[in-house]
Amino acid sequence: MAEQSSTSDDMPVLPPLPVPNPADFDGPLDLRRRDARVGDAGQTFDAGEGRIFPCENCGADLEFNIGDQALACPYCGHVKQIDLPDGATLQEQDFHAMLEKIRQWREAAAESGSETTAVSAQRRELRCDSCGGNVEFVGTLTSTHCPYCGSPMQLEKAHKAEQRRVPVDGVLPFQIEKQHAEQNLKHWVSSRWFAPNRFHKQGATGRFNGVYLSYYTFDSMTYTAYSGQRGEYYWVTVGSGKNRRRQRKTRWYPASGRFQRFFDDVLVLANTGLRRDFMLALEPWPLLKVVPFNQQMLAGYLARTYDIELDTCFTDAKGRIDSAIHSEVCQRIGGDTQRVDSINSKYEAVTFKHLLLPVWLLAYQYREKTYQVFINAATGEVQGERPYSVWKIAFTVIAGLALAGTIYALTQR
Repeated sequence: MAEQSSTSDDMPVLPPLPVPNPADFDGPLDLRRRDARVGDAGQTFDAGEGRIFPCENCGADLEFNIGDQALACPYCGHVKQIDLPDGATLQEQDFHAMLEKIRQWREAAAESGSETTAVSAQRRELRCDSCGGNVEFVGTLTSTHCPYCGSPMQLEKAHKAEQRRVPVDGVLPFQIEKQHAEQNLKHWVSSRWFAPNRFHKQGATGRFNGVYLSYYTFDSMTYTAYSGQRGEYYWVTVGSGKNRRRQRKTRWYPASGRFQRFFDDVLVLANTGLRRDFMLALEPWPLLKVVPFNQQMLAGYLARTYDIELDTCFTDAKGRIDSAIHSEVCQRIGGDTQRVDSINSKYEAVTFKHLLLPVWLLAYQYREKTYQVFINAATGEVQGERPYSVWKIAFTVIAGLALAGTIYALTQR
């Protein structure tokens, strides 16, 4: 997440400042990025596109090849470049305009008495074109493999704006191949110090699934006014005789000011059912490699539409932004310690992008318990659940206590 800030002198004005007005600040207000422009709608599946892509040589189903970053036939090796429209660009979307559109969708659904797409999309069946078998799509899954013949299948129009779903703007193609992910997983297993020895030998074995997860990125120019107190430490001598000692005290000075800061690509996961701490630990993502969405990039992989609505995701993003603003306020107040009395921030020119980001998922069992591992398929970062050895933890605690006791005894001598 790239951020820019402009400074202004501290102004000793108390009581707390009112919510700032953007006109009170100096600095550039053109928030359009060089590699993206504000648009009205994201890229979606084309109505006429099929769910599979046949090889021009042998007729087998093409799959997205990570090494070539193109469609490739797993049988004859034929490579087909991804078809990107001329002049296709990744566009920032107007946040408030999309919220208004969503509100209109909901009103129309309420008037017609029909279910919202979020509900009706929970359970669908699709007939496989290769073998004729029925494939059930559960929840927000939008592409999968036929469980009968293994053919890749995609739920046509799943990202269509007409279905009252926020369309996908861009996708970060898989960068890490499965073999590379497996090597990273082995290294991750061997580096788990408190894992049982049996786990180190057995490893995390299971079937890797490549899946695209839904994310939102948010951009915003923020204007912040703050007030607080700067604390500076000083030392005094108190007591007498054996009780004489130095004591630290703090002098407090009023501090206030205002500043603007641009937040770029604040990332928020839009899927549920995943460990949020692990997903956050997968960051950062190489978002500069995101390209305009194209259905062909999903060939051979799973994909999920969003579970969490746009406004709720922005609330999550706002929490991350507010935390960063609080840290900057403390830095601006300065001194040895700080007291923050008030922070009033205003968000302007809020835009977003709906992205699909790649993850290798693995579910493995150890002693009849299931664990999940997540691998960033663009950087190779591994995060996940693992078993713990009670004996190793107990031994470490005992050894630590023994070492602390030895050090204490030596200092007393």
